[in-house]
Amino acid sequence: MTSRTTDSSRATGRWRGRYGAPAVLIAPFLALFVAAMLVPVGYAVYLSLFTERRSGLGFGEAEDVFTGLGNYARALGDPAYRAGFLTIAQYCMLYIPVMIGLSLVVALLLDSVYARAKRFFQLALFLPHAVPGIIAALVWTYLYTPGISPVIDALGGGAQIDFLGHPLPSVVNIAVWEWTGYNMIIFFAALQAVPREVLEAALVDGAGALRTAFSIKIPLIKASVTMVALFTVIGALQLFTEPMILRGAAPGITTTWTPNMYAFTAAFEHNDYGLAAASSVLLALAAALLSFLVTRIGRARSERRTEAAR
Repeated sequence: MTSRTTDSSRATGRWRGRYGAPAVLIAPFLALFVAAMLVPVGYAVYLSLFTERRSGLGFGEAEDVFTGLGNYARALGDPAYRAGFLTIAQYCMLYIPVMIGLSLVVALLLDSVYARAKRFFQLALFLPHAVPGIIAALVWTYLYTPGISPVIDALGGGAQIDFLGHPLPSVVNIAVWEWTGYNMIIFFAALQAVPREVLEAALVDGAGALRTAFSIKIPLIKASVTMVALFTVIGALQLFTEPMILRGAAPGITTTWTPNMYAFTAAFEHNDYGLAAASSVLLALAAALLSFLVTRIGRARSERRTEAAR
């Protein structure tokens, strides 16, 4: 009995010595993750299963009624909600190539041996990302508004240029301004990890700057490009702040222009929290599914390249 107790005490001591410190260090993060992520998600799922109904021709006391997947069916059956995903798809088709292309070009230019004042340009290009999205949207709303915008006055030469009449490019322009510098930093850091001996070998073989960039640098940082594209798509699904601020000045932006705006309108204008929760959960599932598919495809391609190299 004593030997078993001693062995158990030793095992407990070894477990504490091996896992005790990591458990103590990770406990605050886990507590914050559960409180800030899992609990709100669980509550949203719970709300999505109920709807509020009133008796007595709408004048009676409101009560929560269990509807199961009824709110999900309402969201998916609403053309306005589905149109929001179409808006996001169009936004991604316009925004992602422009933003990633600009970020790559700027990162390649800064990685060039001829580049000067690299730190200054990195900081200058990163500064727009440091501006909060609400402030950026307000600034660009001012710049888009005819009659008060110095940009329109300078470009128009007396003619009216209606940026707000085309809300999608206007929102894309704000996002490009905010995120190009941030992603440029990611690409620049990835370029710094490219082996210098590979670049020197390309130089010895007579490869020019363009050939080196397209044949060596970009293929070697493809993982970073894929990661940025994935995070950009997931971020696009959450598009809300910029169109919400522009809505007052741009007639083309409706209250259900994006899925997030649809959920906001359902919750805070129509007081339909079950529908808002269901639409939010569906949006989260779409982001998770998209992330899984892109990661799976990227992993499969990486495995195929590894097998081909062998």
